[in-house]
Amino acid sequence: MTTFVLVHGAWGGAHGFRLVRPILQAGGHEVFTPSLTGIGERVHLTGPQVTLRTHIDDVVNQVLFEDLTDIVLLGFSYGGMVVTGALEHVAERVRHLVYLDAFVPADGQSVADLVDMPRRQRAPDEPWSVPPAPRELDDPDVTAWWSARRVAQPLATFTEPVGLTRPLEEYPFGRTYIKATLGSSDDDPFVPFGERVRNHPAWTYREIATGHMIPENRPAELAAILLEIADGGEFS
Repeated sequence: MTTFVLVHGAWGGAHGFRLVRPILQAGGHEVFTPSLTGIGERVHLTGPQVTLRTHIDDVVNQVLFEDLTDIVLLGFSYGGMVVTGALEHVAERVRHLVYLDAFVPADGQSVADLVDMPRRQRAPDEPWSVPPAPRELDDPDVTAWWSARRVAQPLATFTEPVGLTRPLEEYPFGRTYIKATLGSSDDDPFVPFGERVRNHPAWTYREIATGHMIPENRPAELAAILLEIADGGEFS
């Protein structure tokens, strides 16, 4: 049995993995999908006080309070920032780290840095949240369902830098990057991360032929890769 911890992306929630969870559970695995404060079903806790550190604590506390070990830790999209920051506290509990079409930051980088957005102190009269970016999924009905559950996200989660005590390649766990390959590379902020690791000997690189919203568009394909990781195989 493998324990999966799946961390969702910006403006979303744990419900983004609702199609992936049952496939992994049917294989006899434990699946945890922590919801990040201020978005998803925890939107009632939103406010300017919510930062990247808050979201890191959400994941770290799930791992520590549940006493999870030997885990496959996945960060989707913005969730790549969160899982990277969590390593400072739970790296010894991670067997394999997965970035799912996600940011892979270096020490001291924020989302604002990675998408060339100004990182500065918010003025008192400026908005403290960022409205959700529109996403089109493969199925229009799923797009409507998903869009109704996307909520604004506190700005500080995008401007606070992550802390990483050493390069990812120096950690003893396995590393996989899964890239969505459909859509224009001109406006895809995740292309540079996939390109950086695709031929790196410390990484396994995989692709899924769909748009960015992989958990909704291709849950079975994603679960198949995660089950390969659970079984060891080429990912060990």
